[in-house]
Amino acid sequence: MLILLPPSEGKADAPRRGNPVELDRLTLPGLRDARLAVIRDLVKLSAEPGTALDTLGLTPGLAGELERNARLESAPALPAGKLYTGVLYDALGLATLDTAAKRRAGRQLLIFSGLWGVVGIGDRIPPYRCSIGVRLESTGPLAGHWRKALDGTLDELAGDELVLDLRSSAYAGMWAPRNGVTVRVLHGGKVVSHFNKATKGRIVRALLDAGARPRTAVKLAQTLRELGYRVEETRSGQLDIHVVQL
Repeated sequence: MLILLPPSEGKADAPRRGNPVELDRLTLPGLRDARLAVIRDLVKLSAEPGTALDTLGLTPGLAGELERNARLESAPALPAGKLYTGVLYDALGLATLDTAAKRRAGRQLLIFSGLWGVVGIGDRIPPYRCSIGVRLESTGPLAGHWRKALDGTLDELAGDELVLDLRSSAYAGMWAPRNGVTVRVLHGGKVVSHFNKATKGRIVRALLDAGARPRTAVKLAQTLRELGYRVEETRSGQLDIHVVQL
């Protein structure tokens, strides 16, 4: 089972020293040219603060993010699993997984990104700021850029495996898995962002700890129940599972 995750706006600082990103060593190295095109666009854009802040949807108080973008090709990189620090990743707690669960995470987790396309948790990348909703000079809308670049590539990688899709809707537009199943976390009958992200992180951790590899949405729902989650509804035709936050 593959597990698809969104990135997070919150990111760790880069180490003071270390090697920069090596595009040929990232997951799916065939995306090298597509990644390089976005990097060059973003570096060029970030040299023009007035335009960049508006294009990237940043306030003047976040102008420091442009300095990160400007140094993408030379800044020290760190593993993606350490870079992303948002609510979902805090709840997932990759650093505290045992050795076996970390190995599973390395095989099963894919993080979707407006800049990198798709990375694994061990891929070394520098801090950056660039969401999937951005439109850049030569690459155009990033969602379309990555949809084209990923076409067929991830289908081959996923094969017939179940794909647990925990991405937000914006990142879901980059690729539609054939055997995908989504999870909605309900709190008081509604999807509340913080609880949704935190519970998804805990679900991923529980699955990795248990070594669970369900092959169907129904089996996944059963597994979640066995792990202590209340699954309210399963709609196999739409491959959508509702988990109630208790």
